Amino acid sequence: MAQKLLGNVQKGFVFVLSAPAGTGKTTLVRMLAQEFSCIYESVSCTTRPARSGEVDGKDYYFLSKKEFENKIRQGDFLEYAEVFGYHYGTSQAHVFEQQEMGKHVFLIIDTQGAMQLRKKNFSAVYVFLSPPSLEELKERLIKRKTEDMKTIKKRLSWANNEIEMMANYDYHIVNDNLNLAYAILRSIVIAEEHRVYPNKLKNWPIGGIES
Repeated sequence: MAQKLLGNVQKGFVFVLSAPAGTGKTTLVRMLAQEFSCIYESVSCTTRPARSGEVDGKDYYFLSKKEFENKIRQGDFLEYAEVFGYHYGTSQAHVFEQQEMGKHVFLIIDTQGAMQLRKKNFSAVYVFLSPPSLEELKERLIKRKTEDMKTIKKRLSWANNEIEMMANYDYHIVNDNLNLAYAILRSIVIAEEHRVYPNKLKNWPIGGIES
């Protein structure tokens, strides 16, 4: 089988991507998924109401607070966190299922959830995406027209806290140019698939090499 840029492994990797709201993380992952069929954007569960244009099952799984709490009790979440009064969580079974299909799964999650996974020593590649400045981030959030100024101020304050967590990640990308940020993220994913990991041969289509 001819080697490809991506999609050579039998079991996919997990990539954790965190960034302040409005930095462009979802846009970048969807650009990657459009180019490579082996990229999968994990769909988080949330108790937040759907915004205009958002689709259940594509952008998020929109759950009631009771439904979300039931999933916590059942141990369904790989990680979960509360952000601005709403809960967000990642389905463990969903992620593992996609990995077994050879998909590289992107978790677009808050720094709280990412640090939960770090503490568990969860095997993933951790990438932090930041805006060129908080002033630029403010302009982007205003242009989105999805939140009032009070909420935007809260997001900017929280963005400071998130940026302080950057040292806990493997890679850092500044999104001051979308195409450049995409090129960097793309190169990280390609390099990680081709990196030599312990027992990596077990994941390759050839099934290992006999001596």
